[in-house]
Amino acid sequence: MTARKILTHNGTGDMAEYAGATASTGAASVGEVIVADASGRLDPSWLPSGVGPENEVIVTSEALVAGDFVNVYNNAGTATCRKADASASGGLAKRAHGYVLAAFASGAAATVYTDGKNNQVSGLTGGEAFLSDTTPGKATNTAPTGSGKIVQSLGVAVSATELNTNFGRPILLA
Repeated sequence: MTARKILTHNGTGDMAEYAGATASTGAASVGEVIVADASGRLDPSWLPSGVGPENEVIVTSEALVAGDFVNVYNNAGTATCRKADASASGGLAKRAHGYVLAAFASGAAATVYTDGKNNQVSGLTGGEAFLSDTTPGKATNTAPTGSGKIVQSLGVAVSATELNTNFGRPILLA
């Protein structure tokens, strides 16, 4: 489908086509015509605070790929994120607190989502998904087993590539 456009007056007496804006840039977007993004949805940047997915911008301590589940920890007084890992030693130190929908380099400011749909996962089947103990940052349909492993539900996979998150309380296996 061809993107729809509107005619606008440019202030000098001429008319021009305008495609609208898919994302808000804050106060500079006052008066913008809002259009759906490439997925056919409204970008959350247009929504008021408290509506839409909950997220925080947190610095990374390692490279992350889209869909990774992350652990948020205190790094010398600064909230920092890294790949969550159910095989991690140190108790529950690397349990999952959120996920990313884009790739970020180490030291980058990452947008970490704490609820909503992670649509950047792969290889899942419908049903409950858990934090992986074999691949850091990933989800699996099989709960980890064995001493020292973390069993943490991440939510429910509704397809191979979409997981509705609902972070469960992690359990450290004895």
